[in-house]
Amino acid sequence: MVNRVFLITGASSGIGAATARAASREGYKLVLAARSEARLTGLAEELGPENVLAVGMDVTDMAAQQTMVEQALERFGRLDVVFANAGRGGSPGGFSGADHTAWRDMILTNIYGVGLTVQATLPALRHSRGHVLLTGSAAGRATIPGSMYGATKWAVTGLGYNLREELRGSGIRVTLIEPGMVDTPFFDEPPEHALHDRDIAEAVLYAVGQPEHVDVNEILVRPTPPLSDD
Repeated sequence: MVNRVFLITGASSGIGAATARAASREGYKLVLAARSEARLTGLAEELGPENVLAVGMDVTDMAAQQTMVEQALERFGRLDVVFANAGRGGSPGGFSGADHTAWRDMILTNIYGVGLTVQATLPALRHSRGHVLLTGSAAGRATIPGSMYGATKWAVTGLGYNLREELRGSGIRVTLIEPGMVDTPFFDEPPEHALHDRDIAEAVLYAVGQPEHVDVNEILVRPTPPLSDD
């Protein structure tokens, strides 16, 4: 696997950073994007700056997305894997009492931003017959009372299904990665029973590492329930 290139949005921490580390171990060149350019710089130094392009950007800005792709192609010449991972959480209170002002940024990041990443990278992926992965959620497969966040992840599930149909016959694979509770900076307080970010990174690399004739459509990953006292 010579000079294969792996692009990750939301790469500065959590699942994105863990996936960057896992992909680096597999020999990928990396394009890492996030709002926090300082964190990205530190991660790039850790993984070897000669192998990493760090891009500070907002995924809801199409011009920034296109510039990222242009920089990636100029630096590495190709894109093979795109992991649209950037996302934002919601606020408590349900539809009755949540902070509605937080909804806009969350919806734009979790849905619109994913769509922009896909659209900006598809020309390069068509050339390489690459792989698109989207960070959905177990919340996108369940009913959660009052959860706007869950609704955005339902939308990501639909986006993944519809994208796969659009790309049928193109050679591009599409995988939905659907984590349950993961212990990441996403939460203010560490969850009691949760997956580690590296668990999700391993699922991503599993999907990417399959032979070309194998298309892993979805990976749902949940923490093992705690042992009962019986």
